[in-house]
Amino acid sequence: SRERDNADLRFLLDGAKLTKIRSKSWHKSRYFNLMEDCRTIMCSSKKLGKKGNTFLIDDIESVRKGRQTEGLKKHTDPDEEEKCFSIMFKGSKKNLDFMVNSKEEAHRWVTSLEKLMNHAQNLNKKQEREHWFISCMRKADKNKDNKMTLKELKHFLRQVNIEVDDTYVEEIFKKCDTSNSGTLEDLEIEEFYSLLTKREEIDVIYAKYAKTEGEMSARDLLDFLLNEQREQATIESALKLIEKHELDEAAKQKKRMTKDGFVMYLNQEDGCIFNPAHSPVYQDMSQPLNHYFISSSHNTYLMEDQLKGPSSTEAYVKALMKSCRCVELDCWDGPNGEPIIYHGYTLTSKILFKDVIRAIKDYAFKTSPYPVILSLENHCTVEQQQLMAHHLIDILGSALVTKPLGDTMPASLPSPEELKGKFLVKGKRLNKLDAMFSNNNTTVEEDSVSEEDEAVDCKENDQKKAKIKLAKELSDIVIYCKSVHFGGFEHARDNQSFYEMSSLKESKAFQLADASATAFIHHNMDKLTRIYPAGSRTDSSNYNPVPMWNVGCQIVALNFQTNTKEMHLNQGRFLPNGFCGYILKPEFQRSPSSQFNPQSLTEGPWLQKKVLHVLVISAQQLPKLNKDKQNSIVDPLVKVEIQGVAADNDKKTTHHIENNGFNPMWNTKFEFPISVPELALLRFVVEDHDSASQNDYIGQYCLPLTSVRNGYRHVPLLTKRGDIIPSAGLFVHIMLMDQK
Repeated sequence: SRERDNADLRFLLDGAKLTKIRSKSWHKSRYFNLMEDCRTIMCSSKKLGKKGNTFLIDDIESVRKGRQTEGLKKHTDPDEEEKCFSIMFKGSKKNLDFMVNSKEEAHRWVTSLEKLMNHAQNLNKKQEREHWFISCMRKADKNKDNKMTLKELKHFLRQVNIEVDDTYVEEIFKKCDTSNSGTLEDLEIEEFYSLLTKREEIDVIYAKYAKTEGEMSARDLLDFLLNEQREQATIESALKLIEKHELDEAAKQKKRMTKDGFVMYLNQEDGCIFNPAHSPVYQDMSQPLNHYFISSSHNTYLMEDQLKGPSSTEAYVKALMKSCRCVELDCWDGPNGEPIIYHGYTLTSKILFKDVIRAIKDYAFKTSPYPVILSLENHCTVEQQQLMAHHLIDILGSALVTKPLGDTMPASLPSPEELKGKFLVKGKRLNKLDAMFSNNNTTVEEDSVSEEDEAVDCKENDQKKAKIKLAKELSDIVIYCKSVHFGGFEHARDNQSFYEMSSLKESKAFQLADASATAFIHHNMDKLTRIYPAGSRTDSSNYNPVPMWNVGCQIVALNFQTNTKEMHLNQGRFLPNGFCGYILKPEFQRSPSSQFNPQSLTEGPWLQKKVLHVLVISAQQLPKLNKDKQNSIVDPLVKVEIQGVAADNDKKTTHHIENNGFNPMWNTKFEFPISVPELALLRFVVEDHDSASQNDYIGQYCLPLTSVRNGYRHVPLLTKRGDIIPSAGLFVHIMLMDQK
């Protein structure tokens, strides 16, 4: 396999001529090859190795085989399917579409690039740190002689985001320049690196427990795991950690952990704040669907704002790859009899309904096996509705739920486990579900139903709720998610079946959550509720989902394309349980005898009074925000916040540290009293302090309090989009204790 990997690497290094495709007429040759650093790809219009545009392997989100992008579908012929592939980038960078001479060559490009991406991801933290360090070194080495002068060293320090006064720079320089040559080379550079990456805060912890000839024996490490990390560790688990993280073979032979090994352990999954036991699917997935929070998207087709931005199948792919399990389709009559999707009455662009269903089918279960709900907002004529039903049945095939799972009329919703790999259609239905099981064969033909509540909200004030004709074919495939108008909790209790669900606008939902929280929670114990953003949020901003989860709402739909705090909370809520898009609600939101009210906390199983102690110790390698500005070194501060029931909500901020994004230290202690830990989320935000204007965002991390681990922990940092920032992180100490 290693030979194969080397051959793939050689293939990329040698490069080749590809046809880049932008439109029907724009098919141009481009020379494409991997550069010697094995991290950068060059795309040149001249010839191999000549200067051109470059991008990093780290910037690639995925490589797709075949005509999977809108561009390739539009601008190439179907019979060239197997010769095409695309490179999709993180962030807003446009994808690259290519065609090559043969199916084999396309396959080779895709597999080779995927291998290289995997390799880049698998670089462990130490390699990552050194990679990062060496690439900055190269940039700073102006004359490329692999030696660094004092001047180059100063430039280098600016590159790594640390400002050191000149006397200190000279001190480090003299200390490392053992050959007195006026430059640093080889081992001197290594020494410089170790001085620069010194972690005093870890030295102190290590020294306290390294009681065996200055190193940690397995017994010493076990003491640390039991006393500091509060883990249920054994001597076997301590030995496993040494085997896994120790870099020094001699120490490993002696079953000991050096300081380097200890730093490795703290920086990886075993030392992470997020409990790795919650990383796979670990919850009971056999409860009815309405017992789960379900990751849900609003107007999923939109890439940007709600009024004039583009609609795209790519937006569905992005949401599904983030494990979104409920997507929305606004369907309108299109030309040539083909239904289209766009935001009605606006200038957003239009896409074909059938293209969206194909994209959903291809990507629905790549990150999660659990069911996907297709929330239809139907504005089509009967003829085009019939075509919608045809496309759904034809494209999704047996994965589409078209009848209840059992042979008898069910009494509750099926579970995510029973619905693995299935699609559910949410929409209007002409009759009750029981009709499918009754003996009198009265079939209902097309008839009028009231419009979806959200459709009405989108209209001008004077337009009243309209009736629309509903095609029997479309009605028949709405099984477990029949849309009905919400007429109050009492009305719902007396008249609404378990498979009938309502959609509520955020303002109405927040009003109900404030006034009748307990009734709302009980309503959600046997029915699904969907919440959607106000129509006034034309910029695709979001509401806070937490109060909606507090009252047990399952389908809390957010604009997935808007990467602000609300989406970070959503990502944190769904981080555990295999990031599968389903989180089991706490028992007190599922048990009919529960009297839980998030507004006024009485005694009950939900009340578990705790105190969360957070010591924000330090950060490592925070990214520079403005790489073009010479002196743009960050002044970082950390915000720690709790989002949960109103009584638990709190936010605290450290002081800022001047000019140090490389290894700032705060050692700031915070305390948070917690009443309902099962609904609380913990969020860390790192910002660049600015006294004159709003602070700039550097990174954040959010997770449920129930997945937080005690002790000295590494907190990864994510970009606004939710991608991990390589090498960066916070170092904290956490202790969640019972209130005395």
